[in-house]
Amino acid sequence: MIDSFTSQVRYSETDEKGLLSIPSLINYFQDTSAFQAEKLGIGIGWLKSRNTAWILSSWQIDILRRPALGETVTARTWAYDFHGFFGMRNFDLHDGEGKLAARANSCWILFDFVKGRPVKVFPELTEAYGLHDKIEMEYLPRKLQLPEGGEVQETFLIGRQYLDTNHHVNNGQYIAMAASCLPEGFEVGSLRAEYRRQALLGDTMAARVIQAEDGIGVSLENEQGEPYALVLFGNAKKDA
Repeated sequence: MIDSFTSQVRYSETDEKGLLSIPSLINYFQDTSAFQAEKLGIGIGWLKSRNTAWILSSWQIDILRRPALGETVTARTWAYDFHGFFGMRNFDLHDGEGKLAARANSCWILFDFVKGRPVKVFPELTEAYGLHDKIEMEYLPRKLQLPEGGEVQETFLIGRQYLDTNHHVNNGQYIAMAASCLPEGFEVGSLRAEYRRQALLGDTMAARVIQAEDGIGVSLENEQGEPYALVLFGNAKKDA
């Protein structure tokens, strides 16, 4: 099943340029998948009754254009593969004229909170979602490696405002924290993220910023220097 929802870019979703912010783009994609699951009857409540939840493992997002305040946008999502405890999902965002603004690949893990480990995807999930063709894009490895070095620019104390229904930091919040470290004027053309461990209420998270060959990397780390998440922001192409 391919699902979608249409909205207008709200002021609360824009950055200082009046364009859809990177965290808001993540939220559009995340909300689309949540709406789809609820519509199919396999949403948060259904998963919770089985002591499970989908945990995001990685993002890869290409940003062609960021829509502006008031523009109509349509976000879509669909599953294209399930194997073992992994679920693979594509997203795209089109503007009011039907032109592609962003596209994404994502990898999710079905996690059992009682057993404390990933579990094989239930047949009910694969049957409900169905499978559709992969979106056309360059598919990069799920694992992300950032260069050594860099400097800690921000430190975040994890409060309740960062948590989601799984009681850990929502995947979009990591992106928002990492994006807050980008230098003024940096225009994001792509994003990759790999989630390594869950951050919980009361944790302290340090953002170490690294100049990479193809953009700016941010390692969000615990007090031992172990990453919760790695994020790589690629430069926008000059002709984009």
